[in-house]
Amino acid sequence: MSALDLAQHPHRRFNPLTGEWLLVSPHRSQRPWQGQQEAPDRSQRPAYDPTCYLCAGNTRANGAVNPAYTGTFAFDNDFAALTPDAPAGTVEMGGLLRAEAESGVGRVICFSPRHDLTLPEMSTPDIRRVVDVWAEEFASLGARPDINYVQIFENKGAVMGCSNPHPHGQVWAQRTVPGDPAKETVQQQAYFQQHGRSLLADYLELELNEQVRIVLENEHFVVLVPFWAAWPFETLVLPRRVVQDVTQLTDAERDRFADVIRRLTIRYDNLFQTSFPYSAGLHQRPTDGQQHPEWHLHMHFFPPLLRSATVRKFMVGYELLANPQRDITPEYAAQRLRELPEVHYKQTTA
Repeated sequence: MSALDLAQHPHRRFNPLTGEWLLVSPHRSQRPWQGQQEAPDRSQRPAYDPTCYLCAGNTRANGAVNPAYTGTFAFDNDFAALTPDAPAGTVEMGGLLRAEAESGVGRVICFSPRHDLTLPEMSTPDIRRVVDVWAEEFASLGARPDINYVQIFENKGAVMGCSNPHPHGQVWAQRTVPGDPAKETVQQQAYFQQHGRSLLADYLELELNEQVRIVLENEHFVVLVPFWAAWPFETLVLPRRVVQDVTQLTDAERDRFADVIRRLTIRYDNLFQTSFPYSAGLHQRPTDGQQHPEWHLHMHFFPPLLRSATVRKFMVGYELLANPQRDITPEYAAQRLRELPEVHYKQTTA
């Protein structure tokens, strides 16, 4: 019997961050790029939209008026999923049904006053200002005694549920540590207790030695397609130095964090020459008052596009009922992203 070939044979891969598995079926996509070819997306939004709730100076849905901001702008979400005044309490029924109150805060971060500029179209210094706001939000919300986890994220594109096209992100800060960060805490703690080192630092060293799934890097950050990636062009952004949260990054590291975010998102847009949708977010230490030396700051990008601007991957069937599955391998996805230019397609074809 032949040896297992990860590029040819179906196999499972383990995600050490969550303790879960996914199925990889590379034989199903021997020629994954013969799908639909589409014309590049040339659509343009205006720099200012008088009907946009997030543009500078405009009135939002609740009647509040945005200031004439010129950089980033953060404010309390007018329709937050979490509220700080949720009444405490637990409801239990029959020993099987349980509900408990959850309190928290929702914030919105407008990346720029420009209605038409997404992260890959912004300058690196402007993205650096977004990184600074992430640090400010984490510090201020995480210092509250009623907040034990701060989730910073962006949903880009209508397909990802983004209700307003003005480039922006969100912060949900809450009393409990939610599912995926809780799993990552458990897994990182177990590894740290056993080895005395960061799980992700050791993983990054392995990836840098192999140089197979690396997409791009600079002196402070590395972007790679994780070995266990579930989404077609999923990536993981890792600082080379072990830090637990974004506030611990030096000025130079924040600059280079902005650099890799811009370079990665340009590659995403160039892949199918469209404004590439994704959900992305920072995973950082819980703010529960405990020491978390095991935690290693990282950023996930989860994009759904598979073969073109309109051909997407959905989690259906087996994936909803069993576990995630992918056809193109993480190694192939990394190669595709690595080969793309770092000049935005709108600049090269304008």
